[in-house]
Amino acid sequence: MEVTPQTKRSLDRIVEEQIKRWQVDQKKKYKKPIRPVVTISRLPGAGGRILAQKLAEDLKIDLFDSAIVEEIAKNSKVSLRIVQTLDEQDRSIFDDWIQALGENHMWSYEYLEHLTRVVGGIGAHGHAIIVGRGASYILPTEVCLRVLMVAPLQTRIDNVIRAYGVSESEAKRRIIRTESDRKAFIRKYFNADMTDPMNYDLVINTKNFDIDAAVKIVSEAFSSRHWYNYNMKK
Repeated sequence: MEVTPQTKRSLDRIVEEQIKRWQVDQKKKYKKPIRPVVTISRLPGAGGRILAQKLAEDLKIDLFDSAIVEEIAKNSKVSLRIVQTLDEQDRSIFDDWIQALGENHMWSYEYLEHLTRVVGGIGAHGHAIIVGRGASYILPTEVCLRVLMVAPLQTRIDNVIRAYGVSESEAKRRIIRTESDRKAFIRKYFNADMTDPMNYDLVINTKNFDIDAAVKIVSEAFSSRHWYNYNMKK
């Protein structure tokens, strides 16, 4: 998603409204159960973005796509505000996550610090879907369902042609470039292979399952998995 001045204003509004909702929730005095997160990684053209949108509607939870997370992470003031919306219990969990990450990764840029704040903050609030931006590697496995969307190259090329009306050569060029960028991002900052199935709970091949079927699979896995309270280990 290209961020233009118009979409930037739209993203700012979305972020501001979400922060206000979190601030209201933080003031409510009730014991919060564990509220897990779905993280969606995807090969370009495999349908991950569409899956995330439909899944958010099906589960009635918040959706944070890569553009939103990216914009928040670039703005240190906003990423700090997200942390400030956490209550004391959430902040304790959040601090544990960040400390664990710091022990395993040497962040090269300030941006990554903001990114971990953003994803960690969303994870601490829970009840959300996060698309891309390394969320599968930032959040602990106890609180997230990690999904990878894949498909053969030709299937993905056909999907991009239908979605954007471009030529086959242009579709292939976009896919190869985007896939290379995503793999490099994960490899550089998390020392991982984004296509390794062991890094995920579900790997769905959209050549064999259409998006509606994929939504049912993820929704069922999300609902049936036994979620452990992260604080139980404390």
